[in-house]
This record gives sequence, structure tokens and C-alpha cells, in this order.
Amino acid sequence: MQTETPKQFLLLKNLPVLMHTIKAFAQSDTQPKILLVLNKDQQGYWNRLCEEFNFRIPHEVIDGGKERFHSVKNAIHNIEEESLVAIHDAVRPLVSKSLIDNCFKAAEAQGNVIAAVQSSDSVRMLRNEKTSALKRDEIYLVQTPQTFNINTLKEAYNQDFASHFTDDASVVESIGYPINIIEGERGNIKITYPIDLELAELLLKN
Repeated sequence: MQTETPKQFLLLKNLPVLMHTIKAFAQSDTQPKILLVLNKDQQGYWNRLCEEFNFRIPHEVIDGGKERFHSVKNAIHNIEEESLVAIHDAVRPLVSKSLIDNCFKAAEAQGNVIAAVQSSDSVRMLRNEKTSALKRDEIYLVQTPQTFNINTLKEAYNQDFASHFTDDASVVESIGYPINIIEGERGNIKITYPIDLELAELLLKN
């Protein structure tokens, strides 16, 4: 992001990105309990932001881990009740209330579901310095929320970390569970580069 400030704390329409994300879940019909996983070094700054912006949406802060895998593992070990758990990137602040609710409903019926959109671009794979075309109608770009039964998550995250775990679906899939897809949203963008923040501002205005 070309900034020292972690991207989840950057201002988006005069509010930190992370607050937009939490608000989306708090305003959904599902009304889930919100666990925020943050690096210990960032928690004091987050508390100061909550005071500055008078942010009062209830949430529990969980210590983050070395990798995303360990952060999620820390969070799910704090969940004791039978539940469905939606895991969402802090820097996807434009997720709609309807997508959140649809993910919970689909996961309740199917056991798990991840949001994803079909690729609108042509796609090529590079392997051994050679490229080959892939069928773009078979390619899905994975988003979050990724929603699972808590028992499935606990079983999956009981295994050791592996470098090929890029998201929660890959962790769950590795112990033999098929992953279900629900249609995501083009506007559910991930704030990764400076232009993403500009695009998010534009989408919020519209």
C-alpha cells in the first residue's frame, strides 16, 4: 500500500477500512458474534481508533498468529458453542449484507460455502517456463466470507500448518471435505494496492 499504516486502518470515506467491514456484519440479518483477530502490536492502536471514531459495535479482540492459519486457529478455539463461522478478510470492506446472510444460509444447508466469482478475463497458467490457456468459465476467483460449521473448522485446524494453505477452504479441503461455491460480488474487492482504495471510495459513492 506504500504506507506505514496497516491497510485495515487506512481511511475509507472518513472511516477506517476495518470499521466498514465490521459494520457490514453487524448490520446483517444474521447478526453474528464478531471476533476480530489482530496482531498484539496493533491492538492498542485499534482501541485508540475506536475511541477516536466513537466505534461501539460489540466485538471481541483475539490475538493474531504468525500466519493467517494460526490467526484463524486462535479464533476458533475461542468458540465453544455449536455454530456456523464466517471468516472474512478485514480488508474487504464492501461486502454486502445480502452476501453475508446468503453465505450463512448456504452453509447451514450444505455444511460449508465460499464466495467466489467467475473470471471475466482470459487466464493462462505458467508452469516450467511454459504458458497454457485455461478455460475461464472453469476458473473462479475466491473471495470471503468463507463459512463453515465450527466442528469442521476445528477438525481442519487441528492439523499442522502447510505453506499451500492460502485460505480456509484449502485447509478444510485438505482433510477431505468438498468445498461449495456461492456467487460472490464484483464489488467485494480486497484492498491490496493504492488503486483499490480509490476504487472502494468510488463504489461507496455510488
